[in-house]
Amino acid sequence: MTQFIDLRLAPVGGELASSAALHQGTCLQDYTSLPSSQLFASIRGRDVLIATHGFNVNRADGILDLSNWESLLQLPQPHSAFVGLLWPGDSVWARGLDYPEEPRVADEAGRMTAAFLDANFQDAASISFASHSLGARVVLATISHLSLPVRRLTLMAPAIDDNCLTTEFKATAAKIGAISVLASKKDEVLSMAFPLGNFFAGIIDAGHPWWRAALGHCGPVKPWPVNLMAPFEIPNGWKFEHGDYLHIDKPEPPSLPLPVNVPPQGSPPPLLLPDGKPVLGWQEAFSSAFASTRFR
Repeated sequence: MTQFIDLRLAPVGGELASSAALHQGTCLQDYTSLPSSQLFASIRGRDVLIATHGFNVNRADGILDLSNWESLLQLPQPHSAFVGLLWPGDSVWARGLDYPEEPRVADEAGRMTAAFLDANFQDAASISFASHSLGARVVLATISHLSLPVRRLTLMAPAIDDNCLTTEFKATAAKIGAISVLASKKDEVLSMAFPLGNFFAGIIDAGHPWWRAALGHCGPVKPWPVNLMAPFEIPNGWKFEHGDYLHIDKPEPPSLPLPVNVPPQGSPPPLLLPDGKPVLGWQEAFSSAFASTRFR
């Protein structure tokens, strides 16, 4: 059973709840209340990885995606623990991701998460984060308000400005032990959504000083933070799309042997069948193995 911190007020859409709730489950049908004592016992003395989803994800999909992804992770046992973080990303997604203004719900979710962790996770050996899409803003906002130290951060397809680590979240980035990014130039959601947001804001020229690309499309602009771990650009030939990081189709793919890094351009996809076609779900096997490697 995956353990969850749930910030949602409603199963679909809606605002943030007034406080964090604790649940466990692998799908909506077995999603039940989790005693706080059980969660706190499971993270005591362990290196904790907290992972969250992105925009346009309801509660049922968030539970399924994060619990399935956890099953592929290869965290050192028994010294590690995984916790999923659910937030109402489907209440802000139509606003053009990060444009023309910051998603208020993502920022408020970060503040709420930080307060919960500061109050309850002091006994963890360490805290790390992983995110997909607009979840990058949630975890960066969390870390910016968090008093506890953060050991690792992995941002997968982050739907946030490509210069955020050296501008808006510069001080936040400096608080993290090591930062990893996964970006894909074949991510059409990020390549189109950010210019779409600029269109709504009345900004249509890439040369305008307010125009930014997404961190999850082309990666971070230089200068990079000193704690950023390269490489980060997924080979173009893999055709890695926005939904390929967390959502797992059945049957579940096999795990990749660790360590896993981002290979050079032109490298073949991992987990090929004898006929040369990729195994179903190989993208999630790669993202989980990459996150597992960078977590260690």
